[in-house]
Amino acid sequence: MNLVLLSSIVAVCMAVGAMFIRLKAAKKPATLKKIILPPFFMSTGALMYIFPEFRLTPAEMLEAIGVGLLFSIFLIKTSKFEVRGQEIYLKRSKSFVFILIGLLVVRIVFKTYLSQSLDLGQLSGMFFLLAFAMIVSWRIAMYRSFTKLQKEMEKEDGFYNEKDMKLT
Repeated sequence: MNLVLLSSIVAVCMAVGAMFIRLKAAKKPATLKKIILPPFFMSTGALMYIFPEFRLTPAEMLEAIGVGLLFSIFLIKTSKFEVRGQEIYLKRSKSFVFILIGLLVVRIVFKTYLSQSLDLGQLSGMFFLLAFAMIVSWRIAMYRSFTKLQKEMEKEDGFYNEKDMKLT
C-alpha cells in the first residue's frame, strides 16, 4: 500500500475522532486547561526532527507555518464561547464539521500532489508543522476569547480574584 495513501487514511480517522471529541466536549464546560494542553501534547511530535529525513529547509518551514496560520482562520471563526449558568461552554457550530472535512480534503490533495516532488519524511515534517501552527494559533485565539468572556463574567458578578485586587 502506498505510504501517502496510508497516511491519508490515518488523517481521515484522526479527523473523525476530532469531530466526535469536539461534539462531546461541547456538553461540558470549557476550561483553560482544556484549551492550553492540546498544543503541549502535540509538541512531542516535534521529536521527529531529530531524524534528518524529517528536517525542513527554512522555505519549507515558512510555507508550512503560513498555510497552517491560514487554515487556522477557519477554525478560529467557528470556535465561539457562550455562558450557560455560571460556566463557559464552547458553542456548537454546524459549520465546524464541514470546515474540518474541507481542511482534510485540501490536506489530502496537497499531500498527494507534493508527494511527487518531496520525499515522505520531508512531507511528514511539513504537515506536522502545518498542523502545529494551525492548532497553536487556534488555541491562542480560543484562550484570548475564553479569558475575555471570563473577565466579563467576573465584572458582571462583582467577583474579583486576588490577582484582580489592588493593594493600597
